[in-house]
Amino acid sequence: MTVTLRSLEIAVPPTVLVQTEARDVFAAQPGLTRLGQRLVTTCFNSAAIDTRRTALAELSLSYRTENAKFFDAESGNMLSPSTKTRNDIFAAEATKLFIESARKAVDACEGIAPEDITHVITVSCTGFFNPGPDYKVVRALGLNPSVQRFHLGFMGCYAAFPAMRAAKSFCDADPDAVVLVVSAELCSLHVRTSNDPDTIMGSSLFADGAAAAVITARDLPGNAPGIQLDHFETILTPVGEESMAWNIGDEGFEMVLGTYVPHIIDDHIVGALEPLLAHDPGLAGQAYRDIEHWAIHPGGRSILDKVEAKLDLTEEQLVPARETLRNWGNMSSATVMFVLKHIMDQPFRGGNERICSMAFGPGLTVETGLFTRVGGPVTPAATDGAAEGTAAEGTVAEGTAAEQDPANPAVPAPAGV
Repeated sequence: MTVTLRSLEIAVPPTVLVQTEARDVFAAQPGLTRLGQRLVTTCFNSAAIDTRRTALAELSLSYRTENAKFFDAESGNMLSPSTKTRNDIFAAEATKLFIESARKAVDACEGIAPEDITHVITVSCTGFFNPGPDYKVVRALGLNPSVQRFHLGFMGCYAAFPAMRAAKSFCDADPDAVVLVVSAELCSLHVRTSNDPDTIMGSSLFADGAAAAVITARDLPGNAPGIQLDHFETILTPVGEESMAWNIGDEGFEMVLGTYVPHIIDDHIVGALEPLLAHDPGLAGQAYRDIEHWAIHPGGRSILDKVEAKLDLTEEQLVPARETLRNWGNMSSATVMFVLKHIMDQPFRGGNERICSMAFGPGLTVETGLFTRVGGPVTPAATDGAAEGTAAEGTVAEGTAAEQDPANPAVPAPAGV
């Protein structure tokens, strides 16, 4: 019996953040030191991001309101709303993305209707409310009220993997199960101005978005593209517990992004892949680049650079991750799903194309998955929906991370999470 991801759809809020405009806004904030200004410029310029999305319409330079909470467009100043204010917006705006992406995924899955869904797994680390997003999805899509519901909260950027692994376990236990996995993150809610390098890095990188997938072992009609979920593994690196963290503060959630994170990944990525690839003896002794597709969570440019160099991958194999980062930014747990959609939408050459996927998060945790791309007409002109990003006029932005800028050793250059 094989368990397959049968449909994968995304949803993003309408407000576009243009990276260069966001950089200028953050660099002009009162209270920044000269070093802080240099850090802002370096982090934003080095993030390899063009545009991101936010659920906060007031972050647009063209938006005007008499009750600004995050950004006063008249003065150009960033504001500091409370954690409650941010979380209230999460409850309203994240719900929209959870429902939109979930509905699109179910509608796109041939042979599956809302009444077929047996399990719902929702994922987010950027807010909390109850009845939660799992409940909201069931009600909005008219699912059976007895559907089994689960929410994975506050795990971080790797959380899509535990969600997919749980979905596979449900389907392995019940061949008739149909699991709806939905991840939505509003990282921009926690943006703030600061001289702290971790805060600046987060402001240059993080964004908002959602992704939903239908996962089942059922035989379905048609020949739509899918991803067979073969194996998952989890590794905790022996160092790095203090290098990446996600804490709750009085003025939003606070990201800790140690500048050494890319080096930790560089040191331990081969060891993290060993237990995963051991599941398939046919991969033993092969070069990593012989695996057709690599779906890497684009935590930041430096992480992708480290992965590409350490595993000797081709530039083409990192295109799905780099294009996701460039057009959408880092949307925490939803991001790797965008990368997988990019791969699913590519022309299908036939046969069984393998996918090796991984994401990194607090701990330092490395989640990995070995998949097989199946189905779909051979070599069609695919629509690269996940890689299309449109730049809008006049917007503010957020986030990335850091190594060293060779032009100025005092200024870290973005690394990522």
